[in-house]
Amino acid sequence: MAIAIEITEQPLAALAEHARIDSAFEVRTVLDVASPAGGFGGLVLTERPVDAPYIRDFDDDRSGAATWADYFDVSRWGLIAAHLDGQRVGGAVIAFDTPGVRMLEGRTDLAVLWDLRVAAEARGQGVGSALFRAVEAWAMARECRWLKIETSTVNVPACRFYARQGCLLGAIHRLAYPEVPEEAMLLWYKQL
Repeated sequence: MAIAIEITEQPLAALAEHARIDSAFEVRTVLDVASPAGGFGGLVLTERPVDAPYIRDFDDDRSGAATWADYFDVSRWGLIAAHLDGQRVGGAVIAFDTPGVRMLEGRTDLAVLWDLRVAAEARGQGVGSALFRAVEAWAMARECRWLKIETSTVNVPACRFYARQGCLLGAIHRLAYPEVPEEAMLLWYKQL
């Protein structure tokens, strides 16, 4: 039996509701980045299990989704919510045409999937895929040609998810997170 996922665009004033969805996940494996021949041999990602699984919550590292409007001009951003049986179980935030947001590269043909989260009890039921399709439609409606997504080498499930959605790994930034040097930034791109 198919699950009926309701996807709706919401005003950014609903960011506090979005922030209430727990974004924490269990890290069981990580991607190690190797650079054979000092980088001349390219970069190689190798998945390995961690010694002891742990919980990673990116909301712990910043003020949280509810306060993004305090730091950024979110007037051109989008918020999409997912509901199952009337319960909010996921959401996506899309950044677009915002001066000062480096991830946007100053481009107006690029949207950034700033945040995608699905409640733990709803994961694996198609909520993330439904949200991703809605994000693509939102970006295309604004004449974007590209969608860009940041993940980390500790979020292997997200990396696999974006690859299944047709995204390509476009960049690996090994020194992006000085506060957690064991993690590297992965930038995924999808042509729309």
